[in-house]
Amino acid sequence: MADRKSSSGVGSRQTVKRKERAENEAKKEEKPPKEGEKPEVNGKKEAVENGEAGAGVENGGNGEKPEPMELPPFEIITGDRIDPFFYKFQFKNVEYSSGRNKTFLCYLVDQGSDSLLRGYLEDEHAGAHAEDAFFQQVLPNYDPACKYTITWYMSSSPCAACAGKLTEILKARKSVRLTIFSARLFDWEEPEIQAGLKALAAAGCKLRMMKPLDFTYTWDTFVENDEEPFTPWEDCQDNYEYYQDKLADILQ
Repeated sequence: MADRKSSSGVGSRQTVKRKERAENEAKKEEKPPKEGEKPEVNGKKEAVENGEAGAGVENGGNGEKPEPMELPPFEIITGDRIDPFFYKFQFKNVEYSSGRNKTFLCYLVDQGSDSLLRGYLEDEHAGAHAEDAFFQQVLPNYDPACKYTITWYMSSSPCAACAGKLTEILKARKSVRLTIFSARLFDWEEPEIQAGLKALAAAGCKLRMMKPLDFTYTWDTFVENDEEPFTPWEDCQDNYEYYQDKLADILQ
């Protein structure tokens, strides 16, 4: 696995694109124009005629509605180091994770060799989740004669569907040992989520919540941090204890 200084240009372009998307989303949240006004164009406001926001002019004068924008194809983004901005936002262990609708999965894989596999996955849009993609892209081939010790650090715990898939994988692949550290519990109050986590633990997966020391470790290991030390956010320890209690209640 390449070190931080040899990260590919593809990863950089992906980071730029994601920042552009984040900026575009921020622009969408700006206050709408008041009644009787059109949005500002080149610093000037134009009056709205007949209660319409100039729809005919904006759409070529024919009054047709614009076609809905299609989302880019589903993709799993892979890399060696995460942008620090995305890490601090996606891994923040807040109780209400508004806007955090994707999963970051940092992984370490020990197959008994001298070197570890290290990297991260990030799921985009709808489709296979990062947990499923890990076994498709990082470990597509399974050798029963090889022992796999896998450690994940995830921005949130698996959903019910992913917990079910992971349970089946662990049952079928007896030489795989999986430990999952999660920053947050995903929809932990839902019965199907609780059942999925219980089944996953029963299949041999070790489920843990990320404590401040784990955030420091992932910051040093998986983030393009420019040698800056990790500074825990407010309530990082308290939020860890909150989620740890919830997880213990689920798994008891």
